[in-house]
Amino acid sequence: MSQQHIEALRLASQGCWDDAHAMVQSASDSLSCLIHGYLHRLEGDQGNASYWYLRGGEELTANGLRSEWERLFDIASRQT
Repeated sequence: MSQQHIEALRLASQGCWDDAHAMVQSASDSLSCLIHGYLHRLEGDQGNASYWYLRGGEELTANGLRSEWERLFDIASRQT
């Protein structure tokens, strides 16, 4: 799954929100949920983002989007 996590994050960084969202929306593992939440942060939907962060076992983070992308990418990279 980590390769899918990395690919979803790469797609997000390229502005392919819909494709990234499609990759994680049906997954239920914690990292997919966090990435899903991050994607909703990108689109400005904080309520939905908060829901997905909680499903991933974390509170909605207040760090910047770039910092969060790097954090999630680091987690995914360590799981490969």
